Amino acid sequence: MDNTVSIETILIENAALKAELSEAREKISWLMEQLSDHRRKIYGISSEKSAYDCKNEQLTYIDDDPPGLLVIHEKEVSEPAPRGREKPKKLMEMSTRLPAGIPVEVIQCVIPEDELQEYGGRMHAIGKELVRRDLKFTPPKATIVEYWRMAYADRDSELSAEKATIIKAPVPPPVIKGAMCSPETVAHIVVQKCVMGSPIYRQWQDWRRRGVPITKQTMASWLIRCSEDYFEPIYNELHRRLLRNTLLYSDDTVVQVLKEPGKSAQSDSRMWLYRTGSDAVNPIVMYDYQPDRRKERPMEFLKGFSGYLVTDGFAAYHSLPENIISVGCFAHVRTAFDKALKCLKNTERPGSLAMIGKEFCNKIFDIDRDTQDMEYDKRRKVRIEKAIPILDEFHAWLKSVEPYVSTKSKLGKAVGYALNQWMYLIRYLNDGRIECSNNRSERSVKVFVINRKNFLFADTVAGGRALAVMHTLTETAKESKLDPFKYLTFVLRQASAGNIRKEDGLLTSLLPENAPAFCREVSSD
Repeated sequence: MDNTVSIETILIENAALKAELSEAREKISWLMEQLSDHRRKIYGISSEKSAYDCKNEQLTYIDDDPPGLLVIHEKEVSEPAPRGREKPKKLMEMSTRLPAGIPVEVIQCVIPEDELQEYGGRMHAIGKELVRRDLKFTPPKATIVEYWRMAYADRDSELSAEKATIIKAPVPPPVIKGAMCSPETVAHIVVQKCVMGSPIYRQWQDWRRRGVPITKQTMASWLIRCSEDYFEPIYNELHRRLLRNTLLYSDDTVVQVLKEPGKSAQSDSRMWLYRTGSDAVNPIVMYDYQPDRRKERPMEFLKGFSGYLVTDGFAAYHSLPENIISVGCFAHVRTAFDKALKCLKNTERPGSLAMIGKEFCNKIFDIDRDTQDMEYDKRRKVRIEKAIPILDEFHAWLKSVEPYVSTKSKLGKAVGYALNQWMYLIRYLNDGRIECSNNRSERSVKVFVINRKNFLFADTVAGGRALAVMHTLTETAKESKLDPFKYLTFVLRQASAGNIRKEDGLLTSLLPENAPAFCREVSSD
């Protein structure tokens, strides 16, 4: 029996072993990358600004094999001129930055007369000096407001046999009939929940410690009732005005609703965000609660809108009608390359492909940052002149790198995302108003995300809807430089005195853009 093995068999087995080894190495690399990314999420920083970014260096890209070889030429950086001696901080400097409207409480530090006699002679006051100023904060306190109505009668009819004429003074209507809540109380609960991130159960505990036994259920019912009766008409009008703009930004995040019909309590619903850009005269920030993330949700909300919509790469936005032009986000591209960069060892980061991709994005952002104060037409011209060459180079680099990276790796996903989204990414060049990223809506949706970490979930669909409406009013008020508490108090007081659903003039007067001067936030600038 011939036990010899042919050379062909050995070569075949060797090739199979090499393929298996290559596959094992690729799998190990992917697992190590996942482990590094997981550790970074737990222990690392989330900022994309890193010490290994080449801010003061010129990058040159050589289209060789392997692709994207990076050559670094150090620039001559002039040392900053030595700073002169810093002036010492002035005494009571903080007090000079406080607004003038804060009440001042004066405490006179005196020596009693009997103690003065111990010094001999006749001591008398010859002057005083200001030693220090303390900032005193008094926590909110509860007050009972009683409405007593005066009655009046005609004295002549009282003296005669005729029936006396009696009239009674008008009484301001309550915010909620039969409920013991004032506009200030409801506004305070809303602001604490939607602006300060304090959920109702924490507010209930604080109220209880102050001796006010109001239940959590009562507070929640107040918010839902006021949202439905007074806030929703304003919300709907803001929606109509939002759709008149020709540039919007959008994003979404999860929200849990325990009693969503047809869904388990553990399932996720969605909170969609739509907002105006820097070109809007009257900024609007809107939240839209929906049970899912289907493409019909933005389609329904944006019905009647025509213009540019800046979003992330979610496919639902690409299914919108042709009159809505979807624009991509370079911040998501940069984040993808930054994730790939942070999975590498420190010694591997300089000159890596991930670093090259991130630096391309940084150049695009630098141009946008330098032109943000320009007129929109001029900004567009500068972009065409400076950004297009960088974008062309970036796109060519992405195409050259794509065949050499694994689609499962962080780097491969970053390259794939950039190429798949390219036609949407470059649309920001069409109009100087459009920003190259969706960070504007990311910042607005982050407000809800932070609050959600505290209140965790909504109990009912009505509660989820109220969350969207209340966050819309508070965030739009903040964007309009209004004090949310003063503004909501004004809205509740005026709306409860009229019929907000039938009086168009009343509804218009309650919009943030028409709020009176006393609703403006206090600024020390």
